[in-house]
Amino acid sequence: MANIRLLSTSMVQATTDKVTDERIELTQCDLKLLLVDAIQKGLLFLKPKSLEDQNSLIQHLKTSLSRTLDCFNPLAGRLAAVEHDDNTVSFFIDCNNAGAQFVHAAADGVTMADILQPVYVPPILHSFFPLNGLLNYEAVSKPLLAVQVTELVDGIFVGCTMNHAAVDGTSFWNFFNSWSEIHRGLDHVSKTPVLERWSLLNGSISPPIRLPLSIIKNNPGSFIPSPLQERVFHFTKGKIAMLKAKANAEAATTSISSLQSLLAHIWRATTRARLFEHDKEIDLRIFIGLRARLQPPLPESYFGNAIVSGIVTLRTREILEQGLGFVALEVNKVVSSYTKNKVTDALASVLKNPSPLTKADLGRIHSLAISSSPRHNVYGTDFGWGRPVAVRSGPGNKFDGKLTLFPGLEEGSMDVEFSVLPETLKALGNDLEFMDAVTI
Repeated sequence: MANIRLLSTSMVQATTDKVTDERIELTQCDLKLLLVDAIQKGLLFLKPKSLEDQNSLIQHLKTSLSRTLDCFNPLAGRLAAVEHDDNTVSFFIDCNNAGAQFVHAAADGVTMADILQPVYVPPILHSFFPLNGLLNYEAVSKPLLAVQVTELVDGIFVGCTMNHAAVDGTSFWNFFNSWSEIHRGLDHVSKTPVLERWSLLNGSISPPIRLPLSIIKNNPGSFIPSPLQERVFHFTKGKIAMLKAKANAEAATTSISSLQSLLAHIWRATTRARLFEHDKEIDLRIFIGLRARLQPPLPESYFGNAIVSGIVTLRTREILEQGLGFVALEVNKVVSSYTKNKVTDALASVLKNPSPLTKADLGRIHSLAISSSPRHNVYGTDFGWGRPVAVRSGPGNKFDGKLTLFPGLEEGSMDVEFSVLPETLKALGNDLEFMDAVTI
């Protein structure tokens, strides 16, 4: 397959000429993600039939991005670090309008079919994203936001890399949706971001949180996973409903959700495929959203990280022998346990021990880690060329056992992007029980 041809790289600033001294302190949820990669998600569109001048499209995208940054001005800034006399360091976002990176590229000879038709995600897709390999804390000298617009023969891929210490998935997609709205000609965004960073514990503006300087200086840096393959499995609304009905019937309950049922189905299948020892403990790491769980709740448009990590731990024999309902109910118990009191305790615990997660933590052997959400408004991101045809993620935070969740094109369906060892993917493809719920 062809290589990527770089056409131009530039910095796009907010339209305002005013450079402020505004600073946004990172909260405990933000700091937990300093040592991992940025969020990388991208959308594939059909090339507009009316498009004659590619340069005018790129200029229009830059102009609309600049106007969008007026609302999301932290993304035009840089991360700043302050070292203190007690060998600690604190981080904040400097809203200095240094700009977001904009890359224009072409994948000569590559069609949409080359991306969508192969069973496995083609490696060239990773080159559709900018700032690959950059850890979040390294944004003191790099942009917090970078976008890459890659021309295909018959399509356009818009890849977005956004610092994960600045935003979570909800904030990421609010920005992406808002950019497309401005590009379509709207005068204002439909969901104005709330930029103030609260402490999350008491609703006041977040004060600086200090980390031991050694945590940053002794960070092992790059985490080299085993050679991986990626595949996107599609689950229809009907198949998911069948899994949900089965899980609730087996567990004699009605509380298990569609997503919890699907995750249990996937966890059981990957456990079979990975051939673990019979009594091995295995973790399922789920990121729990806090916006609605805090009291008072945060607004949905809160711009920052409002997530904590929940872990479900079971033994191999329990996962394989107890059935779908048992596993789904265990997932349900962990998610349901995050009441106001538990969330408060979790946030207080992070303040006492603010050690950031590392990529090695996320990719811990014998685990599965779930990222993103099928609730995000992915296919509402319309730049005026029609709905996206597909969504894909970049190479950031990929390791054996990483699952990325997306809504499917059809309402109620889900796409799950697996990043696992090649032999695991092969075994999953040959697993009749797993594939019975998959639509090819």
